[in-house]
Amino acid sequence: MTAAPDTSALRMLRQARDRIDRDYAEPVDIASLAATAGYSHAHFIRAFRAAYGETPGAYRTRRRVERACELLRSVNLSVTEICHAVGFTSLGSFSARFSGLMGQSPSAYRAEATRRGGPAPIPGCFALMWRTGLPAAAPGPAYGPVNERADDPMDGPADGPAPASSPSRERRPARA
Repeated sequence: MTAAPDTSALRMLRQARDRIDRDYAEPVDIASLAATAGYSHAHFIRAFRAAYGETPGAYRTRRRVERACELLRSVNLSVTEICHAVGFTSLGSFSARFSGLMGQSPSAYRAEATRRGGPAPIPGCFALMWRTGLPAAAPGPAYGPVNERADDPMDGPADGPAPASSPSRERRPARA
């Protein structure tokens, strides 16, 4: 009879794997993952490999390459920009790891994806904005300026031009 797997240990390993998935582009330190999971560095690597079939470093690299494949198919960023966007710091390391996992260079992968067709590439500025987020919105109304003095007959109707009976009166601009 085999012992049931330790669900607490599996939960901690799954949380570490989820962090790698979530923060794949960040420099995730394996030692900090191990400490968070309550393992020594070496025992964490052995336990992760036993649970998921590969080391945490290999898993992180594979996730980065998978994301790079998606970007190469769908975004018009250069290979170097994609390399940095997915967390690699060296184009040479990225190309070597990519080629090792995918069997072809990133440029060849993109050329093949283009040849097969598909949706038009997303502009790179949108892809980078998606990763970094939108700038903070300025305070104020969401749908443009509000006429704070809508009841003032000199302003005219709030949603139209000044009344025809007062052609000489200019409409005052609304205060923001």
